[in-house]
Formats: sequence, C-alpha cells, structure tokens
Amino acid sequence: MIDDVLSIIPSDPQWQPDPAAVDRAVSLLEELAPGAADGVDVEIDVTWHDVVTVVDCGGNLEGIGCPLCQGSIDTEWWGDLIEAHCEDGFATLATEVPCCGGATTLDALEYDWPCGFARFEIAIWNPGRLWFSEEELTEPADRLGHPVKQTRAHI
Repeated sequence: MIDDVLSIIPSDPQWQPDPAAVDRAVSLLEELAPGAADGVDVEIDVTWHDVVTVVDCGGNLEGIGCPLCQGSIDTEWWGDLIEAHCEDGFATLATEVPCCGGATTLDALEYDWPCGFARFEIAIWNPGRLWFSEEELTEPADRLGHPVKQTRAHI
C-alpha cells in the first residue's frame, strides 16, 4: 500500500515551535484532514530534529530549477546530495549549483513538487486531500506562531 504524507514545516528551516503551540496546530490539522476515502485513519506525527533535515516529496519530484540562471538542475545531483546527508542532516544549506556554478541555498531552489528543509515537521499520513490552500495554512501558522509551508510525498 502506498501512503500519502502531507507535511507542514516552518518557512525558516532553523525554527522550532513550543509544544503547546504544536498541540494547538495539530488539533486544527486533525479537523482539516478527513482521512482517506477507503477508511484509512489519519495519523499525525510530530518530529523535532536536532539538525536541519530534508522534507522532500519522494517520487513526486518532477524537476528542480535554479534561482540564479533559471536552468534545470539534474535530479540525480539532488538524490546524491540527499543520500549523503540522510543520517547527519545539513549543517548548512549553502551550496554551489551544478548548472551555473553559482552560490545559493538548497531552500532557495525551485522544486516541482514542493520540498523543504526543517528542524520541525508535522507529517499527516493519508490526509484524504492533496494540499491545504494558502488560506487554510494561515491558521496552523498562527497557532504555531510562525509562517509555514507544505510538502507532499507518496511513500
């Protein structure tokens, strides 16, 4: 069985909320995620990471664009990079992109499906929906006390 995971992460990869704020956000997300139509229950996992960790879209990644030259970045380069950091996370997001050799950060790359980096994640397993609207993301952001974004993966 393939699981869908819709993740909410802070827009600042280093930021982490306090537990009370997380509880408030999770209670809202439980209401916004009805679960899969076939009766699979929604499961929500909350994770605080010691270091910045990739929150990727798994096999949904269709392409990566460079914010400097607008060129395409090879997804094999991305895969090798993620694999090299899968256990230890990222001490820095600074990188030199292979397309033009320019200096940028990994969170500034343009991912087609959204990917992100975070020290905190709320993962909603089998949410029964594809995405939250921008308006819907406003309330969990308010409850956490920080802007958020979303990623989605099939696992």
